[in-house]
Amino acid sequence: MSRFRPTRFTKEERVAVRIGDLLSDFRLDLDKVGEYMATSNPYTIYRRFEEVAEAAMCERQDIEDTRKGLFYDSE
Repeated sequence: MSRFRPTRFTKEERVAVRIGDLLSDFRLDLDKVGEYMATSNPYTIYRRFEEVAEAAMCERQDIEDTRKGLFYDSE
């Protein structure tokens, strides 16, 4: 009988899943969320949010490039 160790998610993975769950509500007005994010949070939190969004865009672009066959690293 083999033992199966359940996969443990990192804190970052859990946060990413939670953000995805929150944004998957199509009744949510994203423009209002952005407005409140920019005005009601300290600048540091807003800047960290920008960092997350930028990292997500770069990762998504890499995935798209790989899928289209534009990114081949032969080394």
